[in-house]
Amino acid sequence: MRLESERIYLRPLCELDAPIMLGNTLDEELRYMTGTTSDFSLEQIKAHINVINNDSSRYDFAICLKSSDEMIGELSIFDLDEENRKAGFRISMASISLTGKGYGTEAINIVLSFVFNQLKLTRLQLEVFSHNTRGIRAYEKVGFVKEGVLRQSLYYNEQYSDEIIMAILKSDYEKL
Repeated sequence: MRLESERIYLRPLCELDAPIMLGNTLDEELRYMTGTTSDFSLEQIKAHINVINNDSSRYDFAICLKSSDEMIGELSIFDLDEENRKAGFRISMASISLTGKGYGTEAINIVLSFVFNQLKLTRLQLEVFSHNTRGIRAYEKVGFVKEGVLRQSLYYNEQYSDEIIMAILKSDYEKL
C-alpha cells in the first residue's frame, strides 16, 4: 500500500528502514520530544518491524520524499479498534532539521484521509508531552483537540512534563 500527497508518500515500514529508525532513537532531541528512555539495538528494531508488520491491529508507515525516496520519518496507526471505530496515532520525523517544513502536517493529512475514508474510523487519538510545543501546534493545525492532561506524567532531563491527550473525530475532519 502506498499513500501519496504532493511532496511525500507513505509506504509500509520494512527491515531496510531499521538503521534510520535506530538513528532516530540515538538523537537526544528526538528522544526528549518522544519521552524515549530505552536504548535499542539494530536487531531489536528489525525484530520490532517484523512483529508490527504481522499485527492486524496496526498500520506502520515510512514517510518518504517523492523527489528522492529518502525516508524522513515514520508513523503508526495502532490499537485499531474496529468495534468502537477508533485507533491511536504517533508520528516522528527522522531528525529535528526536518521539522517546520510541513512534511509532518502533510503526512498527518494523508493519514486522516486514510483513517476516516478508507478505514471508516470515527476517532484518532494521540498523546504528546507538554514540552513538545512544536508537535502540539502541528496537531492543532490539522484539527486535533486537547481532551485531557495527565499531569507530571514524564520525568525527563530532571523535570516533569504533562502528557496531553488529543484526538480528532471524523466530524471534526469533515468540517475542515
